[in-house]
Amino acid sequence: MVYYVCKYTPVELFAGFGAETAVLDGMYESCEIGESAAHANLCGFGKSVMQAALTGCADELVLVNCCDVMRRVYDVLLKKGCCRFLFLLDLPHTDSECQRARYAKELERLKDAYAAYSGREFDQELFKKSFKKPEILPGPYVAILGARAGKATEDMARAACGLVRNLTCVGNRDVTMPMDGGDIMLTYAAALLGQLPCRRMADSSPRRALFADPNLRGVIYHTIKFCDYYGLEYADARTHSCVPIVKVETDYTLQSSGQLRTRLEAFGETFGGVSESRKAPADGAGYFAGVDSGSASTDAVITDADGNIVASCVLPTGGGARQSADAALGEVLKKSGLSRGQIARVVATGYGRANIGGDNENITEISCHAKGAHRLLPEARTVIDIGGQDSKVIRLAPDGKVLNFAMNDKCAAGTGRFLEMMARTLGMSMDDMSASGLRWHEDIIISSMCTVFAESEVVTLVAQNRDVDDIVHGLNNSVASKIAALVSRVGGEERYIITGGVARNEGVVRAIGEHLGVELYVCPEAQICGAYGAALYAAGL
Repeated sequence: MVYYVCKYTPVELFAGFGAETAVLDGMYESCEIGESAAHANLCGFGKSVMQAALTGCADELVLVNCCDVMRRVYDVLLKKGCCRFLFLLDLPHTDSECQRARYAKELERLKDAYAAYSGREFDQELFKKSFKKPEILPGPYVAILGARAGKATEDMARAACGLVRNLTCVGNRDVTMPMDGGDIMLTYAAALLGQLPCRRMADSSPRRALFADPNLRGVIYHTIKFCDYYGLEYADARTHSCVPIVKVETDYTLQSSGQLRTRLEAFGETFGGVSESRKAPADGAGYFAGVDSGSASTDAVITDADGNIVASCVLPTGGGARQSADAALGEVLKKSGLSRGQIARVVATGYGRANIGGDNENITEISCHAKGAHRLLPEARTVIDIGGQDSKVIRLAPDGKVLNFAMNDKCAAGTGRFLEMMARTLGMSMDDMSASGLRWHEDIIISSMCTVFAESEVVTLVAQNRDVDDIVHGLNNSVASKIAALVSRVGGEERYIITGGVARNEGVVRAIGEHLGVELYVCPEAQICGAYGAALYAAGL
């Protein structure tokens, strides 16, 4: 089996040798072997290619030097000698008569190399018969665009959004060529270079057609950490696209699949809405529950059929999502004086929502926080939620529908966990830290974006005998700057409501308000907003 990674790979040429080909698109839990073979800051896709080759999963491999990473991957694999057949194609980055002739020579070079390796002869008739028009399912769809997205990402997107087309890299490969009896390799080179270009080609303007399809209903724009080729295209699409678009960045591993799944499901709910079957209450019964399974706390709310809160509770998460959810539900039932049989329907949200088990339905925290915030403050247009594991900003329509959202990317910076770590470093309680940030005198800047490095800065400041109140104020400003960046990404507008456990931290709330130049609304139900929204969904409201 000959594996390939690029749409410009001459797949049909291998068919002329009777060889089978396959896209190398596997994603791993980690790429430790691949990472150990090259620099740690190599992009995740490059590491995954090396991981596959070094573990014997791709012993016949054709690469294309479309970027520096692929050149480096080739050098490493060539030195390691782990592939029985390894070839690097020199790809022209323009489609001109001169470059077609040059690429035709590259195709001949590959043909000769594979013939020598395999001992097979090239059959021109098999080659000609191998050209097939890609099958495209009719009707509306959501497109994955941007940088190369693996099958696992595609499967998650399809589960979240329905009909999905992965139009990244090899996903939009379309090679057809006239069999006119001319120079076959020159004609073939022209067909390969004449495809819809990738962003690495000199003129990528024809890619705008991807965003203009009348059947396009939404765009999942995928980027890979340490790869900057697609940033400008996303910025342009964000400005000019007429369909909903969400940007997701991965490192091409499965390590953060939970957060990625949340983003994709929230996007599906955003542009498709939560289905009526999920919103309808069961049997017209009178009480409904929502459980928010978070990293720091598990919150539960019971409402009546009109959405009024009957009881609520907040418990520390521990011992697993299901056990914590059962404990929170038991506690809120005890506080309400109701039995489990009187609860007609339960909806779960939060990162642990899919692991709670039972017959509970689940809806993302994006939709649930939006639902709860709109109920608590109908005129809210921007929701800022700072939880233990992540921060998110959600922009709302007047009717409470989610228009856009942004989340921090796999980092504790700007979250409740960040503040807990800093409080521990300073030897303070969270309540003391909240008050301390209001009594500052010197404006100290915490420059590090990384939580670990920020902690080192704090240790250094303490060693310099800097005032603790000033250090806390600097930390609050650090959180506020990260939130302001998320607000800018979604186009936040007044009024603002802040939810999540950090809403109780007056210093952080004030710092965010000063950064944005607005007043943030803090309601008593801020910490249970997600669970409240889930209960409202359970009640069909």
